[in-house]
This record gives sequence, C-alpha cells and structure tokens, in this order.
Amino acid sequence: MAERQPLDQQLQSPPQSEDMIACVMALEASLLPCLPARERQAIDHSPHPSHQIDVERHAGDFMEAAKKLQLYFMGLQHEEQPTMEKTLRKEIETIMEEEVKTKTELIKKHEKLIQGWRKELKDQLDKHITELERV
Repeated sequence: MAERQPLDQQLQSPPQSEDMIACVMALEASLLPCLPARERQAIDHSPHPSHQIDVERHAGDFMEAAKKLQLYFMGLQHEEQPTMEKTLRKEIETIMEEEVKTKTELIKKHEKLIQGWRKELKDQLDKHITELERV
C-alpha cells in the first residue's frame, strides 16, 4: 500500500527531463550486469547464494526503472491528449465564429437595404418639396 501511494503521486506529476535521464541511466546500470550470457549462466549455476541475490537485486532495479519510465511516458501521453473542456471550447469557438460571420454578412445586407431605402425616401422628399414649391 505504501508503494502504491508514490506511484499515484508520480502519475499526477510526471518527472522532469533530468529525472528521466536518471531513470534511463539507472535502467542501463541495472541491465548491464544482466546482459552477458556467459555471466548469466555462470551465476545461475553458481553455488553461491550471493550471485542469485545480485541477479534478483538487478532485476528489481530494472523493474523500478522501467516503472518510472512507464509513468513518464504515460504522463507525456496524457499531456498531449486534449481535455474534454478544450475540445468543447474549440467546437464552441468554431460555431461562434461561423455565427458571427453569418450575422456580419446579414448586417451588411441590411445596411445596403437601409441605404437604398434612405435614397428612395430622399428622392421622394425632394420630389414632394419640388411639387410644394411649384404650388
């Protein structure tokens, strides 16, 4: 249970790049003793229990470093995925931009109509004034 709590905390805040470099170096350090086949065979067949403990310790170190790397990459993957809120904001923004564009075009259309009506009314007013001046 105590081991689980740090893993949850690591999921919430992914390690920085220096931590990742340290994890990779720890991974490499724990792997190097395990890689040569001749040494592995010699340790497996060795009557000394300390050799077996070394292998188990290196395997444990490797697994710990692998867990840290996995948490780091899961954190990166989580950061790259847009949240539901961001996705919805983007959709709403797109819809609102389209609506503003449509309404702007509609306003321009109505402004042209109003200008045309003003011109017609002015022409009619001028015509009526001219007729009234004649009388």
